Amino acid sequence: MEKMLRLLETFTARGSDGQTYRIQAYEHLARLDAVPDPQGHWESTGLAEYKLPDGRHVSVDREGTMTLAGTEVHLRREPSSRH
Repeated sequence: MEKMLRLLETFTARGSDGQTYRIQAYEHLARLDAVPDPQGHWESTGLAEYKLPDGRHVSVDREGTMTLAGTEVHLRREPSSRH
């Protein structure tokens, strides 16, 4: 099975450290080898991933609270920040 990420959206968030962060949301896609498709049909796995442009991960808990991975910095999405 092949896997890839597809960019869903980019938005800005304010960190508890006062910094502004640009967050990129990705959807995990998979293509099953058992189903040959010359068009390269990809299916969503239902998983999403959030990262900063420099590759650092942003974790999102079940309540939607975002935290910059490996830190205590909490992030809050800024209003009207969809791009």
